[in-house]
Parts: sequence; structure tokens; C-alpha cells
Amino acid sequence: MIIPESNLEVADNSGARRVQCIRILGGSKRRWATVGDVIIVSVKEAIPRGRVKKGDVHRAVIVRTAKEIRRP
Repeated sequence: MIIPESNLEVADNSGARRVQCIRILGGSKRRWATVGDVIIVSVKEAIPRGRVKKGDVHRAVIVRTAKEIRRP
């Protein structure tokens, strides 16, 4: 479960290494995000010559969490 101000590792090749969750999209009272949810993040650490720079704000999708997923 991801809450605002959570620090996350990036799983794609955009050039960002670490981001921080700013907001969870999908309602004004959403408390946490799980796999598949869209969040807004700020880049905190990036590789040199990457497509994204430190301080950029982007949308991101949660693809993996430490908390297991309950399936129906």
C-alpha cells in the first residue's frame, strides 16, 4: 500500500531511480494506492543524461508492492 510521501523505486527505463508519491488519483479521499493505481510522483533521484530530471512531476502506475495481492 502506497500513501502520499512514500519513497518508491522506479521499474522502467525512463532515467529516474527514485521518486516520491505526491498524490493518489481516483477520488479526493483515497488513502492508499495498490497495484494498478495511478499516482502523481516527483523525481528525487535520476541518472545522468536520462529523459527525466530531478524535480520533474509525472504520473506513474504502481506495478509491484511488498504487500501481497488478495485475489477473489
